[in-house]
Amino acid sequence: MNGFLNESDFLVVEEGFTTRDLLENLLGELCQEGQQQQAFFVADLGDIVKKHLCFLKALPRVKPYFPVKCNGSEGVLRLLAELGAGFACANKAEISRVQGIGVPPDRIFYSSPCKQVAHLRYAASHGVRLMAFDNEVELGKVARSHPRARMLLGITADSIPAAHPSLSFGSTLQSCGHLLQAAKDQAVEVVGISFHLGSRGLEPQAWAQAVATAQLVFDMGTELGHHMHLLDIGGGFPATEDTRAPLEEIAAGINSALDLYFPEGSGVEIIARPGRYFVTSAFTLAVSITALEEIPVEQPGSDEEECGSKKSLVYHLSDGIYGAFSCLLFDSPCPRPRLHRRPCPEQPWHSCSLRGPRGHAEEPSIAEGLRLPQLHVGDWLIFGDMGAYSVPTSPLGTAGGARARVTYAMSRMAWKTIQLLQGKPPQTEEERESLCTPLSCGWEMAETLCVPPVFAPAGII
Repeated sequence: MNGFLNESDFLVVEEGFTTRDLLENLLGELCQEGQQQQAFFVADLGDIVKKHLCFLKALPRVKPYFPVKCNGSEGVLRLLAELGAGFACANKAEISRVQGIGVPPDRIFYSSPCKQVAHLRYAASHGVRLMAFDNEVELGKVARSHPRARMLLGITADSIPAAHPSLSFGSTLQSCGHLLQAAKDQAVEVVGISFHLGSRGLEPQAWAQAVATAQLVFDMGTELGHHMHLLDIGGGFPATEDTRAPLEEIAAGINSALDLYFPEGSGVEIIARPGRYFVTSAFTLAVSITALEEIPVEQPGSDEEECGSKKSLVYHLSDGIYGAFSCLLFDSPCPRPRLHRRPCPEQPWHSCSLRGPRGHAEEPSIAEGLRLPQLHVGDWLIFGDMGAYSVPTSPLGTAGGARARVTYAMSRMAWKTIQLLQGKPPQTEEERESLCTPLSCGWEMAETLCVPPVFAPAGII
């Protein structure tokens, strides 16, 4: 083992005991002990192990660098460090966070295209050299504050034919030659190209266009004397299995483009920044109802009246947009909540909305237009697929309350697999197949909400 993750960092779950079981046990403890009904996560680390192995199988030439801003929880960082992943950090705080668990500087990519001078100097003093730029101002800051940096020139998706317009960072194809020359004039080392397709990554043809454009810029840099040997293909990989383009389909397009423009033996190393892909499905959030408001339905003949209900409900939850639901600020759709307890069949359903803690009217709504049965203060709602952009980086959560805690769990099978890997990716197709196949099931969440009570150790939340 590499020493980043220990068995004491998570709860070992035996086969057949799902994270849903664990969540139910934690809810049962809270109800029995009368504890404050604070929101909490259950994180299935085994799900991340499975995603990592499937990524290596689908993209064997690509090394993942996890963007810390997507989920900076310690369990996730320690697990990915143990698996041998690198980390894409946006600022000094994120660099400090990953180095604080022992990640060496050569596995850190300072990926933000806009860096504060103080943060640049911090990176320089802590040995972090790989970073990105896309304009002359940034280049000048690097030349003055971190002359030993190894730079990736970021190109915008707008430079890629057939890509949709974007407000993302990056240099246009027309500006690349000038920036590469400016870097040479200032003795800044440019070692490769970086791009990020985001949601456009679900369009397989977009990857081919992006890699082709990167190859053109590689040639520009090589002609100017830069030692171009690193390509960052960014993120945009599917976060859940119900996406319109599965990972295998996207990977086939990426692999074909890499084989064509950057074939094996060319000396070019490939990295990527999968964020949502790794963590979205691993986290489940439990949130309690802290208050409710009834709003009369004034329009006769509405759906509410046809169902025998003449009111709309507003449920205030124990966490909100500026806490565990901060993912909604990153254009993530709000997952449909599941009820902790099944309602009575005769119970009427109402139109309702979900909001954060009461008394904070300025906080945006979590969800509108839902149909749920009559719920009560103290009831719990369960949200799946909540691993991306949902763990706040500040010590406090929404409304000044405590941040939602995370209980980490992993199946014994997944833990044994990590021990076998010892942070080293499988080298052959047979090795990748043998590791990924057994992990496709065994500790995934159960669909049903009604599970028998199972003992859960105390003190894990």
